[in-house]
Amino acid sequence: MSADRIALKGLRARGRHGVLDAERELGQEFVVDATLFLDTAPAAAGDDLAKTVDYGRLAQRLTEVVEGEPVQLIETLAQRLADVCLASELVQKVEVSVHKPAAPIPLPFGDVVVTIERSRA
Repeated sequence: MSADRIALKGLRARGRHGVLDAERELGQEFVVDATLFLDTAPAAAGDDLAKTVDYGRLAQRLTEVVEGEPVQLIETLAQRLADVCLASELVQKVEVSVHKPAAPIPLPFGDVVVTIERSRA
């Protein structure tokens, strides 16, 4: 497997994910980090966007998932985001983190993050 990576960090989108009714009604900001593992040599050799992942297009697709159908768990949201990343046959593995900085925790905290790693089967 190639050690090349494309990372998209800090993508912000508003979603209505969570277990509580208030989270579903009001929504909140989620922050997504995605690191894609792929071989970028063919793209570099030919200076060809078609041989790599268009991270602008990827950002749009990930945002659509966050803004789309609500789920209860950010683990589920992370899986859906990983599925989007792995939709490109060029991507061998992905690591996705979903941050929920406004999680309904009645104590001071900095962030809640779920990170998953998925590989092409």
